[in-house]
Amino acid sequence: MKVLVIEDEDELRNVIVSSLEKENFLVESAADYTAALDKVTGYQYDCILLDIMLPGGNGLSVLNALKKMKKQENVIIISAKNSVDDKVNGLNLGADDYLAKPFHLSELTARVKSVIRRKSMNGQNVIELNNVKIHVDDRLLYVNSEPVSLHRKEFDILAYFIANKNRLINKAALAEHIWGDHIDQADDFEFIYSQIKNLRKKLKDTGAQLEIQAVYGVGYKLIVP
Repeated sequence: MKVLVIEDEDELRNVIVSSLEKENFLVESAADYTAALDKVTGYQYDCILLDIMLPGGNGLSVLNALKKMKKQENVIIISAKNSVDDKVNGLNLGADDYLAKPFHLSELTARVKSVIRRKSMNGQNVIELNNVKIHVDDRLLYVNSEPVSLHRKEFDILAYFIANKNRLINKAALAEHIWGDHIDQADDFEFIYSQIKNLRKKLKDTGAQLEIQAVYGVGYKLIVP
């Protein structure tokens, strides 16, 4: 799962990024309004942590831009300004949650996981598809009640496919979502082929009743019989 941290305080931003990375999130960051707008315009995220007061602009303007672009990212406002007006304006513009500074990192992580589950996983932490069970927060996969070992990226790919089951996933969108915006520097998608090949083999070898189908020249689709 991919998170964008928009926060101008260097120390706080670095602490948040480090904390979320320890929870196996792919994390990107922006320190000012211009960088934040560039990120949300060019890329997609599972959750955006958004400070209101930013150098060069206002976080609510970023939120308004997301709304105009009709993007569906989960947004949690994090701000030292704990006024009712800020909270109401943010929620009216489409924010999913509001957390006032100072806050505990454990609470922030819990809020991030909660909004992602609500929108991407229908509020569920444990998802069952036929004989396959995935524990989202614990990053565990079971097939026929037996644990299946997955590498970090393999789990991220499977979770992304499950959140978008029966939908065609473009290779570029998958790469950017799992590996981040630095994927622009890659020459090809060979690393994706390798990861998906390994994941498909593990699903087949364990008898999983779901299949990742390749759509030639376009991408992949998770099929659930």
